Amino acid sequence: MISKKSYIYVLGGLFIMMLLSCKHGKGEYHSLTDKIEAESKNYHGTSISSESYIGDMETIEIIEGEHTFLIPERKSQITSFECAQCHTKPLKELKGVDVKKAHWDINLVHAKEKVMNCATCHNGNDMNNLQSLTGTAIDFNRSYQLCAQCHSSQFEDWKGGAHGKNIGGWSIPRAAMTCVNCHNPHKPKIESRWPSRFNTQKVKERE
Repeated sequence: MISKKSYIYVLGGLFIMMLLSCKHGKGEYHSLTDKIEAESKNYHGTSISSESYIGDMETIEIIEGEHTFLIPERKSQITSFECAQCHTKPLKELKGVDVKKAHWDINLVHAKEKVMNCATCHNGNDMNNLQSLTGTAIDFNRSYQLCAQCHSSQFEDWKGGAHGKNIGGWSIPRAAMTCVNCHNPHKPKIESRWPSRFNTQKVKERE
């Protein structure tokens, strides 16, 4: 039977062997976490900025959950905004034959007609704002909040940077395009198209 003193000697020897076998000084680590912690001690971020990519684009800062970033300002890009400049009468009157038509040629291809129509997103009594499914006003600059009601998984991915287009990659300050910068809200499906560079190898493989 091993004595208590011998047992302590064995444990002490094992501990010393572990210390001697540690290779931290050689740039090797026990785990990936140890490596990240060790090699990030002297990291102070990148000097690259997204401002050169943003250029003259007007942006606004938004906070969604734990994410804070910039998005393009929208209302100044809508040529007919504010809507109340033309929507001076009730919608039914503006649809009359004596009034010049404006949006009646828009073909809504977004969801089934029984699920969605113009009034799903637009409030005829407050045309300067969008409206949520519960009738809450949503600013045109934050139209992504409207999309998030149905497209919740894409919205979560967008907040984290996995869906959509970041402006200037991950340079700081972080900036990203919104839903309407890539999708037509009335016809959001992006049609198939040829790549900018034609892949001749794929053509050969198909022959």
